[in-house]
Amino acid sequence: MECISVFDMLKIGVGPSSSHTLGPWRAAELWIKELKQNNTFENVESISVDLYGSLSLTGKGHATDYAVMLGLSGADPETIPTETIPKIISEIKNSNTLNFNNERPIAFNPQTHIVFNKKFLPFHANGMRFSATINGRKSHAVYYSIGGGFVVQEERKTAKANKIIFYCTFPYPIATGNDLLRNCSQLNKSISQVVLENEKSIRSEAAIDIELKRIWNTMLESMYLGCHTEGTLPGGLNVKRRASSIHNNLIGDTAYNNPVEWIFAIRNTEVKFRQIIKWVSCFALAVNEVNAALGRVVTAPTNGSAGVIPAVLMYYLVIENHDGNFDDIKQFLLVAGEIGSIFKKGATISAAMGGCQAEIGVSSAMAAGALCELLGGSPEQVLVAAEIAMEHHLGLTCDPIGGLVQVPCIERNAMGAIKAINAAELALDTDPNNVKVPLDKVVATMWETAKDMNTKYKETSEGGLAVGVHLTDC
Repeated sequence: MECISVFDMLKIGVGPSSSHTLGPWRAAELWIKELKQNNTFENVESISVDLYGSLSLTGKGHATDYAVMLGLSGADPETIPTETIPKIISEIKNSNTLNFNNERPIAFNPQTHIVFNKKFLPFHANGMRFSATINGRKSHAVYYSIGGGFVVQEERKTAKANKIIFYCTFPYPIATGNDLLRNCSQLNKSISQVVLENEKSIRSEAAIDIELKRIWNTMLESMYLGCHTEGTLPGGLNVKRRASSIHNNLIGDTAYNNPVEWIFAIRNTEVKFRQIIKWVSCFALAVNEVNAALGRVVTAPTNGSAGVIPAVLMYYLVIENHDGNFDDIKQFLLVAGEIGSIFKKGATISAAMGGCQAEIGVSSAMAAGALCELLGGSPEQVLVAAEIAMEHHLGLTCDPIGGLVQVPCIERNAMGAIKAINAAELALDTDPNNVKVPLDKVVATMWETAKDMNTKYKETSEGGLAVGVHLTDC
């Protein structure tokens, strides 16, 4: 059975897009690894990259060309100081030379060596081909970025199904919501406890905690940075950052010096009912403003939807439970990751395949289910929460203006976070024995909706707001 770890669903990377930025970045790394395994890396004379489909149509706005160059340069998206990215790109453009894997200079003109092809390759909407001249002969490798930073090669049998198979030793395999509930019932454990048992089969609990803390710290830092950065987002739309001004109005004169102190500072502010929605929206906007500016965020399950889960988790920590700690964070992320994997296995998390329902819809479902368990929901109610959240995102299209992950993408994270909280509360008041639409049914419906959706609404900027609003209008 296909096994997907929580750490496959929650990855640390650079924005603005997991499929259009992180995926091509990782593909470049995989290609270099392949060249080294074949003992041909040292003999490469020239390189070029062809981008296809959605990667081509919205690649400029998603910084796909930057990601390719950074990946070919040997930079790591998890650790690269993001403030150095403009300098690296500028040096490549000005010198027409790329330091291949940070080992050897090679001639590379981004204007001619990165080609944007509007046609689609057969396996997936996000296709790319890396080419090299080796001892006078051409060599090619084709990769597909299938959403959430996942990458597959054309040669894989699973590529045509837009899937990537993870073979593992999970003692309690889960492909559907029903599988998850059956394991919970048989083991008499919560969803987070079952997921933890699976994760412990491939790494120690200490290692799990270390990685979950790293993920949460990245989420917290992106919220903190977004709430303390003013200005205009790059890309030409002249979108003004809003999280900072919203935050300043809410926080007032409360003093703090770092992200951890910030949590306690927010807890100590007097939060009125209307301000709860503002705080949640502020957290979500902050993350995705950082994402839009090529900052570091956590794919959850994608970069375009990176703000929903941290916003809802932060809501729990600063509004619902002032005694919340790492145990709560761990529980939340384990549940969220598992729900996301069910959608990935049964449908898609790629906007280029399923529209924005595959990003904001899935992230909202992940957050709703995770919050529901923290608030005392049963495993059945957790899946009800996830189902409610997705049910009200079905059919959501992906129509970024100018191909940028800004409008309407950033605001949709705030809306997804609010819906997740609402879904969790509704689920807690729901009798799971009287549910009309089970999670597995909404996953299947989402996939059918994705397949029926017109291609122009799937992250191509060829329909919807992307053509209804022009750059000159902004």
